[in-house]
Amino acid sequence: MTTNEKDQGYGVLDASSFERARQRTGVPQRLRPPHITEVHADATRHFAYGYGDDNPLYCDPEYARKTRWGSLIAPPNFLYCMGESAVGDPTPEQRALLKGDPFAGLGSYQAVMEFEYYRPLRDGDRCQMIRAQVGVQEKASRFGGRTAHVTNDFLFANGEGQVVAIQRGTWINAERHATRETAKKQDPLTFDPYTDEQLAEIDACYDAEARRGAQTLYFEDVVVGEEIQERVKGPLTVTDVVVWHTGWGMQLTPPGAFGISRRVRRKAPGLYPRNPRNIPDTVQRLHWEPERARELGIPMSYDYGAMRETWLTHAVTDWMGDDGWLFSLRCEHRKFNYIGDTTWVRGKVVDKVQVDGRNEVHLEVSCFNQRGETTTPGTAVVLLPTRQAPVELPAPPADRLEELLELEIARHA
Repeated sequence: MTTNEKDQGYGVLDASSFERARQRTGVPQRLRPPHITEVHADATRHFAYGYGDDNPLYCDPEYARKTRWGSLIAPPNFLYCMGESAVGDPTPEQRALLKGDPFAGLGSYQAVMEFEYYRPLRDGDRCQMIRAQVGVQEKASRFGGRTAHVTNDFLFANGEGQVVAIQRGTWINAERHATRETAKKQDPLTFDPYTDEQLAEIDACYDAEARRGAQTLYFEDVVVGEEIQERVKGPLTVTDVVVWHTGWGMQLTPPGAFGISRRVRRKAPGLYPRNPRNIPDTVQRLHWEPERARELGIPMSYDYGAMRETWLTHAVTDWMGDDGWLFSLRCEHRKFNYIGDTTWVRGKVVDKVQVDGRNEVHLEVSCFNQRGETTTPGTAVVLLPTRQAPVELPAPPADRLEELLELEIARHA
């Protein structure tokens, strides 16, 4: 398999790439040790602070004990930090299928992310996970020419084996030369300095932020067409990315420096392309090194899609309060959010329905930048209490992760 830039086929998208990828469908992938193995106040606080959220439900155990949850709970997107393998060691056949990367050397960009939440992770909880590819599609792209759309499922259960959440992610894999050629034809982006007036507008939005918290929002009181309070995130700096990683971990390249990273690099040198001084360094550096981003046909370093997912979640959870439940979030990352950009997060109620005993409020949400471009549109479903009854958590589609994976493969097909 191609994992080294010197290998034949590295960075090339061809029929064999698709065939090798499709053979992996439904095979549980090997997992690195998670960044966090147990929910606790320090971990959830660092994660929440990393996206600008100081909600005491996630950060203050004393406050959280007085809520309906009875203990501190993790922010919805905290799943990114967790997940010990819920399955045994792969068989020799599975190891052969998982060896190498069929799309090694291609540019990989997060396109769509969906979450469904069924119960919270509480203080002291551990988390099990199955990660498996559930689909591969070939599509044409205006930006990258021929592309491979790969959908992976991340299925989570708590330490007692109870299903917690489903995360579905689709990544677009494109040949680097195609993205470079397309980038040459685009008008150059300008990054003008912010004026004092623009910064004052951003600060005023920060200063106006309010959290519903313990003040219950009832289903009866929600009005279709009402807007949630606007949030701002930015101007994005490299420091913001560093603080984000403090709570989130590294994710793509395993944590650890020097000799530890060398041991990883021996196994997967493709994760550490050489920099201009011929030093191997993480592929993730394009998020903070503008020179590396430009080498790959991108005009500037940019954020992670997961950052915007947490920003959308932040706006929604502050609006719904402690007694609501975020049931689902779906978003599409359509444009890069560059270092220096400011993102405004907005949402409005588009429907309210009662389904299977659930009181659902449907929201349209979006991130847009200071150029007026929508970078990440999305939708969310929130469950709210009525004056007669609290929120009842939704039942998952299956009781066990293995059964859930089978349903997900069939769903995608």
